Amino acid sequence: MVTTAALPPTGSANAGTNPTASSQLAGNFNQFLKLLTTQLQHQDPLSPLDPNQFTQELVQFSSVEQQIQMNTGLSTLISLQQNAQTTSALGFLGHTVVINGSVAQLANGHAAWNYSVDKPSTANINISDSTGKIVYSTTQAIAPGQQAFTWNGQTSTGNQLTDGSYTISITAADANGQAVAVATQTQGTVSGVDVSKSSPLLTVNGQSYPLSQILQIVN
Repeated sequence: MVTTAALPPTGSANAGTNPTASSQLAGNFNQFLKLLTTQLQHQDPLSPLDPNQFTQELVQFSSVEQQIQMNTGLSTLISLQQNAQTTSALGFLGHTVVINGSVAQLANGHAAWNYSVDKPSTANINISDSTGKIVYSTTQAIAPGQQAFTWNGQTSTGNQLTDGSYTISITAADANGQAVAVATQTQGTVSGVDVSKSSPLLTVNGQSYPLSQILQIVN
């Protein structure tokens, strides 16, 4: 009579991600089916093997095989999604986009940002250069909703600055002095795409942004 062979552990954490482990488990599953069939064919009629044991082992190996197939399918879906994201990101090259961000490009004495608050507020607006130095400051009352802020590239003392990247920082407070959240947006041309990451990054105004930060494409 054929005896039951020792079976390898089936709870390996790497079974779903390691191709070698997956192939081994699949091979062991087929081997188990052959062993099961042979045991059933050669069992002693006077002392039949316990069918419950066969059923439990069959269910166990079936679960492993299903897990292998599911993980293979998930890997394929992830790969397809990454390819789609890369293709989508490359399509932004050369386009002007609106993004959630605070860095804008000063060109020909003009830089622009959008910002929004949800209640009447007083806003303190600071603009810094690439070194973090504040070059311009102003205070103004703002109404609820989206606002536009343009800057001519001059410092608070009237000196004209060179073109480049500048960062806006806005803090706001309501009539009771309570802080009010401010969301800032800027726009620029997508000059590069980094597809070496799991999620592509777009280069806008010298900064890197994920696709989720893109709010609008401007014609």
